Formats: sequence, C-alpha cells, structure tokens
Amino acid sequence: MKARPITTVKTVVAGIEAAGTGIKLFTLTDPDRWELPPFKPGAHIDLHLPNGLVRTYSLCNEPADNTRYVIAVKREADGRGGSRALHDDIRVGDVIGVSLPRGGLDPGAGISRHVFIAGGIGVTPFLSMARHLARTGEADFTLHLIVREEVPLSAHLTSLMKEGRVVVHRTSRTGRPDLAPLIGAAGPDTMVACCGPEGMTDDFERATAAWPAANVHVERFVAPPPVIDPDAKPFTLFLARSGAEIQVRAGQTMLAALQEGGVDVATSCCGGICGACKVGWIEGKPVHRDRILLPYERERYLMVCVAGSDAERLVLDL
Repeated sequence: MKARPITTVKTVVAGIEAAGTGIKLFTLTDPDRWELPPFKPGAHIDLHLPNGLVRTYSLCNEPADNTRYVIAVKREADGRGGSRALHDDIRVGDVIGVSLPRGGLDPGAGISRHVFIAGGIGVTPFLSMARHLARTGEADFTLHLIVREEVPLSAHLTSLMKEGRVVVHRTSRTGRPDLAPLIGAAGPDTMVACCGPEGMTDDFERATAAWPAANVHVERFVAPPPVIDPDAKPFTLFLARSGAEIQVRAGQTMLAALQEGGVDVATSCCGGICGACKVGWIEGKPVHRDRILLPYERERYLMVCVAGSDAERLVLDL
C-alpha cells in the first residue's frame, strides 16, 4: 500500500564554503545545470542524505537565482546527526536527493512592511526574503539580527547592513533586546516573522499574540516536546484514494500508524515544525498540534506526525 509518490530532485553539491564559526554554505545544482523547481523566498527543502537521514533546511538564495539551491548549515555536535553528516561527510560532487520546495513567505498579498526577527543562524530564510525585497522593491523591510557577538553569513549581509536594512543586536554588549519595540504596531499591511531559539520565538509569540494570525510567521529550530493526551482514544483513518482503513491506537501517532500500514509519508522533524508530512484531510475532526499551519490551511491539511482526532473516523487524502 503506497501513498502518493514522494518526489525528489537529483542535485549535485556544486560548492561548499565557510560562512562563520561552525557554519557552511552548501550550493546544490541540477547535474546538467538546468533550472531547478521554483520556490518562494525563504522556502524549505528536505535533503535526503546518503546515510538515510532526511533533514529540512531553509533556502537562503532568492527565487530569481533559479539554477541552484543554497542552504546554510550550522554544525550541531549534540543535534540529531544531519548537520554533522553534512559538515563531516559531504563533499563537492556528491549527489543529494532534494524534495520539491515548500512554504516560504509570500512577498505579495498587500503587505507593504516586513519585520524579520532572527536569532543567529535563524537569519537564513530571511536572507532569501531580504534579497528578494531589496531587488524588487515590492515592500519595505527591516531585519533585526540578534547574535551573541559574531554575525553569521556576514559576507552575505554586509551590503544590507550598510543600507540599514539589517540591524545587528549583540547580546554580549547590550543584552537581548525587548522584541515588542522592534516589531512595532500591528497593521493589516505589516507582516512579522521570527526564526530562532525557543526562548526568542516564545517571546515573539507573546509580543504578537494580538496580531492577526495571517500576519505572523514563526519558524523554530527544534520541535517542542510531544503532547501527551491522557484521554486519547483510538480512531480509524480512512484513506480516500486507496480505500484502505488504518487503526490508530490510543496514544499512537497517525504517522506511526500509517507507516505500520505500509504507507509512505515524507518525514523530517517529526515534531510539527517543518511541514514535510503535510497531508490533506477531507472529513472528520482533526486535532492540530503543529506549529506551522495557518488557520485557513488547517481547514484542509494536517501534520500526521503530531495531529490527532476528536472523531472516531478521519478521512485523509491519501
């Protein structure tokens, strides 16, 4: 029993360069240097590494730069292994399968002002967006980069820093700034976004609690601990395309049940923050526990790694 095919693109590592302490910039291209599938500014791709790991990274080049995907990876010695594999094992010329790009920020939709809050290496998705906005002039933007001392990807941020588009806040000198004044007042034409460590994103969510959900975007480094529901009950998944029924035991994730049933579903973070396992739902009452879907998206999609069900039967578009 199979779900829809998981599409990957064959890419070749065309370049690797140092981009700060413990950070490497990887450039991936089509083997024949054709254009790659298009993407939005700050979109994500899943890298299917040769050792079997699948890891999600933000693209830091802009969509007009369409013959390559560029990602920045900080080596995390105590991470889940993806960054170590990229830093220690991957060389120029290696072949890596890459998912079709997904997500990213929409620079249109009537937004005239963007405020980006980045913590350290969390600047990567906003570098893509900033480059796009600076080139097209579609909207005004300010990127607040909060670092301890060293600026990551400094060679790629220098021109924007000189223009005053990127404001660096060094916590070793002034402490971490209050985010509310940096974000400013809510408005229908303002989009605010944050990517950084947990404490920063928590502060950002508190500062934007009264904002319209559609105008706030958050990306996290690490998935939050899984939600344990002591009242969880078993339920049935009905797969609309194949006609199969799969039982989900009390306390079991949809993802685990689908995998037990032989259904292939793309995964990466397994914690509701990357979007790799997004699946459409057609009927039922899902319980959304992800940190990535917008309210209107939840009317059609769920993340099978963390979602549950408040009904005995949930119909998926699989």
